[in-house]
Amino acid sequence: MRRRPSALKMCRQNRHVKRLKAHFKSLGPTRVMRVFGWVGLLALLPVSALFVFRHAAVRAESIPRVDAGEAVIAVPRDGATSQDRAWRDSLGDGFPDAARLDSAQDRENFVRWLTWLAETQYYAPSSQAKTDVRDCAALIRFAFRNALVAHTPAWRQDAALLFDPGFGDITKFHYPYGPLGRALFRTRPGPVSPRDLEQGAFAEFVDSATLLRFNTFPISRDLRATRPGDLLFFHQPVQREPFHTMLFVGKSSFQPQGSDWIVYHTGDLNGRRGEIREVQAQTLLEHPDLHWRPLASNPNFLGVYRLEILR
Repeated sequence: MRRRPSALKMCRQNRHVKRLKAHFKSLGPTRVMRVFGWVGLLALLPVSALFVFRHAAVRAESIPRVDAGEAVIAVPRDGATSQDRAWRDSLGDGFPDAARLDSAQDRENFVRWLTWLAETQYYAPSSQAKTDVRDCAALIRFAFRNALVAHTPAWRQDAALLFDPGFGDITKFHYPYGPLGRALFRTRPGPVSPRDLEQGAFAEFVDSATLLRFNTFPISRDLRATRPGDLLFFHQPVQREPFHTMLFVGKSSFQPQGSDWIVYHTGDLNGRRGEIREVQAQTLLEHPDLHWRPLASNPNFLGVYRLEILR
């Protein structure tokens, strides 16, 4: 007599599955959907965390870092963050707003130091000025830079000042830790870009022509409109260096006369090293060489200009 085939024995895994099915069947469709929902959510958590991490890494890599001499500025390409606003040029003149002196007190202190330092080099030039100042643009650069530094006791000792003028420092930033680092002067036209420092749009050394074209703005061709700290520009095409600049000091800190004064460097004198000179504004208006008179009728006089940092 043939035996009937015995039923297959269920393995432990199959028994577990069968019990699980029976359990879910007893839960009902609504509770089953809830269970599967929680399981799916837990499964997505590691994937979401990985996505957030990768997105943050890509965004960080998309932020260019601009070497600003002594400081490094990170500027996002999008969004109006504080560092993005630092490279905004609200006047459209090629200078970032962060490099301008906003407060009236900062502008006043800067002009006082600028004119005083330039004039001081005529009476008692510092050792640094004797080395650095070789032409008219170098005198402006020297006074400009040192007007922006923190005038600490150590700086005053190194500068060998004749006396302490008692001026306050500017508060927005100090050279060379400002937004432009050591490259204070613009070298070419164009809108402001966060990559300007990398691409040479600003430099530490510029000549008079570059000061005129990209670092100042016109005020007048009438000397009566001049303020202390303004620059007078001339163009003498017969000279090897045709562009020349002078700094309007106003009332002198050294001369007893109450008249206005102008300080400048002569530049090269027929193969000889030039020198710093100071002259009364009225004397310059009566200069025996008509080409050097700051008059609107003189085609060689380009006019009075003001530094962009004061705009």
